[in-house]
Amino acid sequence: MAGRGSAGGDWVVATTPAVAGLATLCTAMALSSVLSGTLWVVYLGVAIAVIAGVGVLLRSVRVPAPLVPFGQFLALACLLVTIFTRTGVLVVLPGPRSLGDLVGVLGAALEEVQTGIPPVPDSPAMRCLVMLAIGVVAVVVDTLAVAAAAPAASGLVLLCVFAVPVSLADEMLPLWIFVLGAAAFALLLAVDGQHRQSAWRGRLPRGAGVNSAPAATAVAGAAVVTALLAGLLSAPLVGTVGRLPGTGEGGGTGKLGIEPMTELRGMLNRGQTKELFRVRDLPRQAYMRAMTLRAYEPDRGFRLGGSMQSGVQANDGELPRGVGYDPDAKTEVLEIEPVDWLDNWLPVYGKPRRIESLQDEWRFDPEREMLYSQQQREVDRYRLETVLDTPTDEQLRQATARGEGADGERINQEYLDAPGVDQRVVDLARQVTASAQNPFDRAKALHDYFKDPDNGFQYKLETKNDFDSGALADFVLTGKTGFCEQYATAMAIMARTLGLPSRVAVGFTAGFPSAEYQTITTDDTHAWVEIYFDGYGWMTFDPTPLSDRAVVPPYISGNRVENEDGASSAQVTTTTTTAVSSSAANPSASTSADAAAQGQQDDGGNRVPAWHLVALVGALALAALLAAVALLGRRPGGERAVSGRAKRVLVAGAAGSGVAALALTAALLSWWLAAVVAVAAVAAAPAALREATRRARLRRVAALGPDAAGAAWQELIAESLDRGAGVRSTETVRVAARRLVREHNLDEQGRDGLRAVVGAVERSWYSANGGADPTLPTAVDEVRRSLTRNAPLALRAKVLPKSVLQKPPGGKES
Repeated sequence: MAGRGSAGGDWVVATTPAVAGLATLCTAMALSSVLSGTLWVVYLGVAIAVIAGVGVLLRSVRVPAPLVPFGQFLALACLLVTIFTRTGVLVVLPGPRSLGDLVGVLGAALEEVQTGIPPVPDSPAMRCLVMLAIGVVAVVVDTLAVAAAAPAASGLVLLCVFAVPVSLADEMLPLWIFVLGAAAFALLLAVDGQHRQSAWRGRLPRGAGVNSAPAATAVAGAAVVTALLAGLLSAPLVGTVGRLPGTGEGGGTGKLGIEPMTELRGMLNRGQTKELFRVRDLPRQAYMRAMTLRAYEPDRGFRLGGSMQSGVQANDGELPRGVGYDPDAKTEVLEIEPVDWLDNWLPVYGKPRRIESLQDEWRFDPEREMLYSQQQREVDRYRLETVLDTPTDEQLRQATARGEGADGERINQEYLDAPGVDQRVVDLARQVTASAQNPFDRAKALHDYFKDPDNGFQYKLETKNDFDSGALADFVLTGKTGFCEQYATAMAIMARTLGLPSRVAVGFTAGFPSAEYQTITTDDTHAWVEIYFDGYGWMTFDPTPLSDRAVVPPYISGNRVENEDGASSAQVTTTTTTAVSSSAANPSASTSADAAAQGQQDDGGNRVPAWHLVALVGALALAALLAAVALLGRRPGGERAVSGRAKRVLVAGAAGSGVAALALTAALLSWWLAAVVAVAAVAAAPAALREATRRARLRRVAALGPDAAGAAWQELIAESLDRGAGVRSTETVRVAARRLVREHNLDEQGRDGLRAVVGAVERSWYSANGGADPTLPTAVDEVRRSLTRNAPLALRAKVLPKSVLQKPPGGKES
């Protein structure tokens, strides 16, 4: 009777990988509290399905258990290369170039993790990171639940997935996340319990219920250690907005390791607006500068450059005289109040003269005009005395731009370096400024080139994060779509090719007025260009075509005001630039262009065509309907509502619809992936049909119904045909049985089982008492095991079984 329940036992064993994958996916839903959007769930579901499917495939062809996880990791790598790169070998296979591109994508994701504030946007880089991280978890859970037969141990690994959002989310996770994860884990334990019960009752195939406690213990221990190490190593990488790598408590290296553009992207892409500063007594709107970047690296863009000087104590009286110092200039006294701000730097306006109400640890670098600390510090509020007035356009036209600083000293020559710039960009800069007669007019010509709507530049947040020399040329010459980082980098580099000392400033635009103060939020994060003029210092040029929030200095707009003494001087005024195209964002007065551009991209750039969704839903519905009719199609009395041939047609239709749905789901990620899925489905169809037929026959045998003996004989004929030995239609059952023994060299157990099957078949055909022999399932199992031992199937025979591709020569009579 041991073989009678083999079909049910096989079902339990085959279900475990699917349930393990489902448990991993349900647990990963906890990430929805720190990752916005829903498309990442589809990506992750495909990755988990691939991992589970590859595991089943490798185990079915008897690949050694220790090698199965390596095959799953390879499949995951192929999937990531296919989706997130276009440089894989034959599109799918990882190669040196594609792996390098994949590392770049993961690097961008880590930047978003370091700088983002939950929930971070559902970007392609974040999807790649989630697929990789949870994919590793899926492999571990699959190994524990299937290979080691220890699904309970996988709970420790799944618990580590919950630990990430729990530690990052500001609020408690929703109850449904815990319920979903717990229910999926309970289902995994229930399936394992059924598996163990079947093994205890002898209903599983030989070897399926072996004791795996030592292996389970070893794998579980390794999983726990790996999870703990991963948690310890990843802790410093998560949620570290503005953190200085390598300068923790007790540090003092004198170097700032911050990545300013990384932090800028993190603030702009955080998904939710957060108040950062409140500014009081600001007489006119102006840009608030936080950092200035002087070093340009072709493969990385602008960086701080060099090491931070020791500077001076910020609150120790009047600050050193910087470039462009004018002792007669009018100063303004402002009060800046950070809101929940914990960081290493603080922003300033204009040309600071004095800073008060700060701790002694804050330093001011007069060359960079930056206020910084070596450790993250919280500040209540501080007072800033600064100069906001700027020279007129006539004064700047008379100035030189040789880079001469205070007292005749030259400024750092790094402000003129422009390595690795495409010659076409250099030629364009010269062409744009061909009619300019002085440094100021050249700088203004570059500024106007990016601002002019006729030149086709557009502002959007969803752009590529890297900025190597190739990306710079592509942006300036062809792409012409980006956000402030691209515009500021492009103009600063083009200015340097013309001999104009320039740097990129990172800070905030003017914000918006509230009741008693000016409010600065994450939406106001911005980057612009500052160009140096001898005698006046650094002047602001903002080339980004913002639809609002842009503060245009009077030396660009031409606005001037009369001082009390009647002299003509310039003051910073606020104007509004026009949108660059009809597709540009059109935000309301209370929202920023950044958020509008983000929303526009989300609404348009990643939109899935309606026909695609309709086809996907239709394929899923058709597959479910056909499968339900085929599997549940019985009348109340137990009689079949559909014939065997009709059922086979229904099953084939359901399988085809399921494959189409899978391909359409893969197409949401990549049409290349959809093509791979379709080809793989076609290649796997014969083996899948053979397996389905085998399971159906074995279930009939286990049921011991009137057709049990016929199903057993048909299955043995198919097993023989798969091995290249068919049965002639003219042969009797006994003659055919002798051929099977001779062709496949059956051993004694196989011959005994075959004799029992032959006897059962003859009794079912000729005996008045047509009841099935209770030993028939065991006899069939013995013959199949003997065939496996003495005539194992080749890989080609498994993939392309002859019993499916060729019509069996024998009928019921054979």
